[in-house]
Amino acid sequence: MRVIVAAAGTAGHINPGLAIANKIKEKEPDSKIIFIGTTRGLENSLVPREGYELKTIEAYGLSKQISIQNFKKICTTLKATGKARKIIQEFKPDVIIGAGGYICGPVVWAAKKENIPVVLHESNAFPGRAVKFLAKKADKVLISFEEARSRIANAKNIVFTGTPVKIEKRQYTYDEKKSILQNAGLQDNLPTILVFGGSQGAQKINDAIIGILENKLNKEYQIIWATGPKQYNIIKEELSKKNIDIKNIQNAKILPYIYNMEEIMNVSNVIVARSGAMTITEISNLGKPSILVPLPNVSQDHQLHNAKVLENVGAAKIILNNELTKDNLNNQIQDIIKNPQLMNEMGKKALSKSVKNVQEKIYIEINKVIKGC
Repeated sequence: MRVIVAAAGTAGHINPGLAIANKIKEKEPDSKIIFIGTTRGLENSLVPREGYELKTIEAYGLSKQISIQNFKKICTTLKATGKARKIIQEFKPDVIIGAGGYICGPVVWAAKKENIPVVLHESNAFPGRAVKFLAKKADKVLISFEEARSRIANAKNIVFTGTPVKIEKRQYTYDEKKSILQNAGLQDNLPTILVFGGSQGAQKINDAIIGILENKLNKEYQIIWATGPKQYNIIKEELSKKNIDIKNIQNAKILPYIYNMEEIMNVSNVIVARSGAMTITEISNLGKPSILVPLPNVSQDHQLHNAKVLENVGAAKIILNNELTKDNLNNQIQDIIKNPQLMNEMGKKALSKSVKNVQEKIYIEINKVIKGC
């Protein structure tokens, strides 16, 4: 199988594309797969790291604002269609997979001019403008949440598959769990709250957690917080101004990055995070209670719609970004950890939204498209 994957921008677009590519290689080792992205996004580090070739073209989202800058971006994106078409002509793919980002526009347009079948994968509960616009051109649209189906009215063929992620539920023994917590610098006798932001930032979450630590509100629970490499030194400096040593805080472990995230997510009791599609899928797979703070001002407010997938079944609490404070976050955490029955029920309800065998389902649908089914 010869495949081009179009994915650009955030990890939420690129990682599903990589997961799909890896599944194809697993099923058909002789497959040839390349990615098309931009020079600006995370694809420039994530794609080569997985061993795939990345071809780059320039594309931008279309804004309703009338300006010279926006006109230039439109012209650049239109030119990108020609460049994408040249890549397609040289590579001769059997199928093109659009995994998300503005890059999908010119690549899908080019694919249709070359009569190459197209599969789109939409990770969010509320599809972005690009997918909604391109859906009628795609041979098949794969959705991660059933909630997205009614919002893609012009698609010819929609299939619910879920989002491919690496994080899965693990059953650890008491000793294994104790060892994971101790190796992370945590205690094994306190509820563990895992906190992380997203690739687009989480300043409000950062401020709330700093407030909790500064006021020592976490006496009855412990926090493990992945700040992200770019934020770690900033947070370290903020804490230092408050005479707090980032490496020596009671009931808290602050790290730039958590390399054993699957283990930590599995042994944590509550997750506090943004609500990107991959995060929602991971929380569902693990069956964990969560407190979600949707990133505001993103396309179609899709993170809020993602969060509501879990809130609507009673698996998560939502705190809007502009309403987040140290006090209401602490109160929500306390409400969950002090009620074991609630914590257990929230976990079960999260697990009810988990989708099994996602990569296998996606692989099957791609094959159907190639065969004209």
